[in-house]
Amino acid sequence: MRARAAASSERIPPDVLFDVLLRLPARDLCRLRAVCRSWRALTSGDALFAEAHAAAHPGPLFLAKFRDDKSSVYVVDLSGNALKRVAGVGGGPYHHLLCTSLNLACLATDWNRCSVLNPATGAVRVLPESPADEHANRVNLSNPYTFFALGRVAATGEHKVLRMFNRLGFHNGGQQVFEVFTVNGGDGDARWRGRQGPGLFIDECSGVVVDGVVYFLTSRVYEGVRCGIRPDYIVSFDLGTEEWRSDLRGPISSNAGDRKVPHYTRCDLSLAELKGSLVLADHREQPMSMDLWFLSDVGNGLWAKEYHIRTHSIISRLVGTDTFAEVGIRCLDSVGVYTGNLLSLGEVDMV
Repeated sequence: MRARAAASSERIPPDVLFDVLLRLPARDLCRLRAVCRSWRALTSGDALFAEAHAAAHPGPLFLAKFRDDKSSVYVVDLSGNALKRVAGVGGGPYHHLLCTSLNLACLATDWNRCSVLNPATGAVRVLPESPADEHANRVNLSNPYTFFALGRVAATGEHKVLRMFNRLGFHNGGQQVFEVFTVNGGDGDARWRGRQGPGLFIDECSGVVVDGVVYFLTSRVYEGVRCGIRPDYIVSFDLGTEEWRSDLRGPISSNAGDRKVPHYTRCDLSLAELKGSLVLADHREQPMSMDLWFLSDVGNGLWAKEYHIRTHSIISRLVGTDTFAEVGIRCLDSVGVYTGNLLSLGEVDMV
């Protein structure tokens, strides 16, 4: 029966087949690859078809890890439909997807476990746990506390991971050690390389990657310390040059000038990536609201407040609907944005 179906499919004109399959979602196309060789060749290795399909079915797509399936990573659409399940790559209950917007995924833990996944191919690259040679005596591998960030360097197409070993105890001589790993580099880059720190303690939980640059807010240990560092002070690491950029004043400090900002604390602020820009979110309790400041000019450190959101009204609407009940059907563990193409095998060498 399958042989007869395959023979019939082979007689379909190529241009007709192209147009028909182009209308189908990626999830169905992945199943139809088993029909015959010509269908598999078109939907698996044809770059023109993959590009046309991506244009006909624009995202966004998301990578998701669920609490009831700790060993898998899913590609889902905006409606929550699972387009693909990559099994056996979740790393267990303590591995979380990093919040990225890339064609690769990164799963990591706080104690120095990190792997990079290509959702299109299912290939996984487990990064080494041993530190860079120059940091061999500065890292306690028996009790590591780590932060990871994955980004892409647009100029070279390289994907790089920034790792930070964090020794707690700022007032007792603690230190933060930084290293870089090139995921798709040659044999010479297949190791961690030690890099200098920014000269300030950073809040590792605030890290966000925008256009190949990792941004951090400074550590909360500076609150109350008279050192001229305000709560929205930002440092950034360029994955391309593998160096720290000039420090950046946030919008609150920039607008305050030389005046003090006593009513702001570090816990009111967070960083995010939206629409390809660095965003500082300013949370207020009275009234319950949130301002979103977009970094409009990186070179001059100019910020623009594009959104003022009344969070109290949003929460009230959610409580009055069945939204929480629907979400509760399957609890998300972690999520990221997926910009890759499930039909493309062109980046199999990424990991």
